[in-house]
Amino acid sequence: MSMLTPPGMGGKYRVTGAAFPRMSRPRRRRRIILALFGSALVLALLGYGALQLIDVFRGDTQHKTAAAKDCPTGAGPAAAPSKPAVVLPQPGQITVNVYNATPRAGLAKAVGDELKKRGFVIGQVGNAPADFDKKVPGTGIMLGSPKTDKGAYSVLGTQLAGMTQHTDTREGPDIDLILGDGFKELSTKADADKALAVLANPEPAPAAKKC
Repeated sequence: MSMLTPPGMGGKYRVTGAAFPRMSRPRRRRRIILALFGSALVLALLGYGALQLIDVFRGDTQHKTAAAKDCPTGAGPAAAPSKPAVVLPQPGQITVNVYNATPRAGLAKAVGDELKKRGFVIGQVGNAPADFDKKVPGTGIMLGSPKTDKGAYSVLGTQLAGMTQHTDTREGPDIDLILGDGFKELSTKADADKALAVLANPEPAPAAKKC
């Protein structure tokens, strides 16, 4: 009997010194370790997800802050600056000489009479000078002094479309209206009045882009 064997014990309980009774690790401890490991893994995943959400919200906040700098709260879109009304001469302040450069008889008088009804001051009426007679293929020419108010040309130009503007050496403010072969008739008074209204009240500039 070995000295390691307690008294009274023998057989399969005998300890010889070369071998020891095999004792297995309790299964409960293994389960506890696995449970702790699983919990730690879950906590790590939750923490990582929380960090991702924080980054998302932080980025969104920075985006909103940048947008707020570009478009301050309450400021709203910038109002389009309105153009001031243009001061134009009245038809009664414009003297028009009407000349006919076409073969159509009586054209200068008919146009002069209609312009007079619309408030213009009519000066000379007759056939065009030799430099222009039968030599104006378009609607007509407005001929005046370089010192003539540009607004006077614009006002007279509303009465018939397609006119071209020229200057000569005259000193007075009167304007020659030389009717060419392309002339058909004056614009209707309603259309002329609308064109005058647009000249006097230009449309405002386009509105600034909204934030």
